[in-house]
Amino acid sequence: MITTIAIDDEPLALQLVTGYIEKTPVLKLAGKFDNPVDATEFLVENSVELVFVDIQMPDLSGIEFTRLMTKGPKVIFTTAYEKYALDGYKLDIVDYLLKPFSYEEFLTAVNKAQKLIKLEQKARETVDANNEFLFLKSDYKIKRINFNDILYIEGLKDYVKVFTRNEPKPILSLASLKHLESKLPGEKFMRVHRSFIVNLEKIDTIDRSRIVFGKEYIPVSDQYKEKFQEFLDKNFL
Repeated sequence: MITTIAIDDEPLALQLVTGYIEKTPVLKLAGKFDNPVDATEFLVENSVELVFVDIQMPDLSGIEFTRLMTKGPKVIFTTAYEKYALDGYKLDIVDYLLKPFSYEEFLTAVNKAQKLIKLEQKARETVDANNEFLFLKSDYKIKRINFNDILYIEGLKDYVKVFTRNEPKPILSLASLKHLESKLPGEKFMRVHRSFIVNLEKIDTIDRSRIVFGKEYIPVSDQYKEKFQEFLDKNFL
């Protein structure tokens, strides 16, 4: 499933693209927005792999919105104006759908996105398999942190606190939780709350939908309960 959002200030156009998303099995609609500002706020706290976005919108255009995203989701432009095609390809978008577009054209664009996402996922898995650590800047120093030493990570706006088994205090670093999440191997780490990522291999105790690390209780929020339950079911005797 490719997690997807749609952005368009025209209600009928937004309804069309969200309808296409909802009837496409490979796509999961995570949100729909009539302006890119709200979408930007959503992306700060949520992981999305694909964005359908109109170009001509008030306050912030689709082109400006795409430029603001760094190493973010794949983008497919949906617009009534062909003149913006060159701008789109300069931004390395997946595809450019000219309104009104058919479901067949929509699926062609989705297939392109799916292939790119799969290729990048394989590349990340290869990197993850060969690297078992990362470097974080903390207290004017660069520290190496082994994945196996991490218990859990807490996000605090523009900072993260990395709790490890060897350090008495958490390692504080200027980074977003979302960015750090993208650097961690997905088979070992899982986001269980908007503010917490846990090392699945270090979980010893679960108490009433809370993960226990010593005296600390990490909540599993409703947004992530289904995914966490899948992990439990897979490893439950």
